Amino acid sequence: MTRLRIPVVPGAVLLLAVACGFALFGSAARAQQEQAQQEQAQSTRNFHNALAKAPEKARAMHSQVETEPDAAAAGGKLFDLHCAECHGKKAGGTRRGPSLLSLEMQQAPPGAIFWVLTNGVVRHGMPVWSKLPEPQRWQLVAFLQSLRSPGRQPPPGSAGQQ
Repeated sequence: MTRLRIPVVPGAVLLLAVACGFALFGSAARAQQEQAQQEQAQSTRNFHNALAKAPEKARAMHSQVETEPDAAAAGGKLFDLHCAECHGKKAGGTRRGPSLLSLEMQQAPPGAIFWVLTNGVVRHGMPVWSKLPEPQRWQLVAFLQSLRSPGRQPPPGSAGQQ
């Protein structure tokens, strides 16, 4: 029996190995990206569920700072300090926290947003912010509301400025 000998070119083997490596790496990167998207979607659902669970009494609350012209700007600074790490500098969300620009968030009553800030979504990683003074929590609400209103731009230099 004769053996068929195929000449092995070292460069071709190396090229084949590199191509296989890129294919495996690309596949792993896609899987990682899909997992991150799934985690982001779950985080967003958890946040929206928390907004929906706000008691009617909380939903009916009105802001203490709604008439203060600098409330949204102050809230933007608080957002940068306390929230941007998880929700992103522009509130668009990260792997750790959902986007705060979603339609559900835009339509949420101020009292519901305040309630979620106060009580957190602890089981899903959002801390309780009840130690933050109440006026500051309302400033955060004012900032988040400024992101949804097309007529009102976020304060210059704040997290919401695109």
